[in-house]
Amino acid sequence: MCHWKNWYRKITSTVMWSARLISPSCARRVQETYACKGRPSIDPIVFFKLQLVLFFEGIRSERQLMRHAADRLSVLWYLGYGLGEPLPDHSSLTRIRTRYGVDMFRRFFEAIVEQCQQAKLVWGKELYIDGTKVQANASTDSLKPRFFVEAHLSTLFSHQTEEATEEGEQDASQDESASPELSPQVEKPDPVEVPTSLSAELHCELSQQNEARHDWIEQLGAQDRRVSSRGYQRMADYFVSTTDPDATLMETTKGADMGYRTHYVVDGGKARIIVGVLVTPSEVMDNQPMRDLVFRASFRWKLRPQHVTGDTKYGTTDNIVALEREHIRAYVPIADLTQRTPFFRQQDFQYDAKRDVYLCPAGKELRFDRPHSTERQLRYRARAKDCNHCPLKAKCTTSIQGRSLCRSVDEQYLDWVRGYHATEPYKKALRKRQVWVEPLFAEGKDWHGMRRFRLRRLWRVNCEALMRAGGQNLKRLLKKRGWGRRPCPAEALHAPLFGCLYVGYSSIVAGLVFLFADSSEYSLMKKACVPRY
Repeated sequence: MCHWKNWYRKITSTVMWSARLISPSCARRVQETYACKGRPSIDPIVFFKLQLVLFFEGIRSERQLMRHAADRLSVLWYLGYGLGEPLPDHSSLTRIRTRYGVDMFRRFFEAIVEQCQQAKLVWGKELYIDGTKVQANASTDSLKPRFFVEAHLSTLFSHQTEEATEEGEQDASQDESASPELSPQVEKPDPVEVPTSLSAELHCELSQQNEARHDWIEQLGAQDRRVSSRGYQRMADYFVSTTDPDATLMETTKGADMGYRTHYVVDGGKARIIVGVLVTPSEVMDNQPMRDLVFRASFRWKLRPQHVTGDTKYGTTDNIVALEREHIRAYVPIADLTQRTPFFRQQDFQYDAKRDVYLCPAGKELRFDRPHSTERQLRYRARAKDCNHCPLKAKCTTSIQGRSLCRSVDEQYLDWVRGYHATEPYKKALRKRQVWVEPLFAEGKDWHGMRRFRLRRLWRVNCEALMRAGGQNLKRLLKKRGWGRRPCPAEALHAPLFGCLYVGYSSIVAGLVFLFADSSEYSLMKKACVPRY
């Protein structure tokens, strides 16, 4: 108990709740979600303090959280509640999460990162990205055919819509009879466009491209089911879990299980601050949301990263080209798919940029083959008579038409990245990635319940992941600012008994002090020690 009381003292004295974590704009935003009647409202600061208690003490449910808060004097002190003051109901926390949505949790996470940045814990010169598998709160036994579930939901929604329409017509008739004149609806003005130096044609072209692309951050990591990758049919296109429809099948060491994938973008400074978080279904590949995560983190925190480091699964052409065009070095391994065959690899052929030809290991030329080239791939082919009479043909190809190679139109960027692989900064960045991002996942899984999400649906698990990443950043921030001890008048009033409480050997005696203390005296102590906001 002594440890947790000192820990909550440290959080209270370090974190500026009202000024930073809950800004005035956030307060006005959540103020509209509360009603003036019914159950008393819960302050947003109290809600997020309870979420941090849930994170730090490894609690798995709101019901257990409120029982824990009612039993612990340190948590009551931290929340600003008295002994006789009723705590919020556990069901209120669920409703508050639904009203706030992911946007408010992301603002809370960004507020902590902002404090870390002001404490100079964010370096910004290097970014490391990685993902990990997290089990969903669902079982594979809940998998059903997708068409069956969608048909059932459409029938259910149609009945609900009809009932709501009938009730709305009845309410409208009653309102018309009561008040025939209705007040006109106030239309919201359109947002003002920010002036840019782009031409009208370029602005229109970029707008169309942005509308056509899949924004992973805005869609909260949801899969783009409009596009099928080269005819490949995903398992999630046919089966869906009735318990958690957003969770998908993933491979684990113990077999297939329902799960998600959590992505972290970590700063390269010594504090290892998490600057970007996103949860996607497990079917989403790690390389797909990489660009959105990296560019959003760079733009949001005004970072100028010199390089971005990831493992082999991030080494796609689109990711490399996007980073290199922004003058960010892509320290990612490039998978060599030609190693699957016993023939010569493409790296064994030398490209002559002046003549636009490839030279094979035997010295023969592979010239540009325009009829068989596409917009993204350029094909080069050797003459058939050169290959058929070559002594190295058994190691090169089995085709009677000659050896051919495909060169990407962005091969220049790939050559730059291959040139990084022989440098010492690239090797150092890969070694650093193993001890920079993966220990954060291990910390979350071993200490903070990251092995399995306790919530369901994609937007809820994103809220949980943002809260967990914010708690991990808060631990680094508290370590930077050091332990702080908040002065309390109660220490002077009950010095001997509180001394026993801090040592940890007389918790029963300390409880009796609070139990038999005068309520008015305790209220004065509480007002002097811990303000509500």
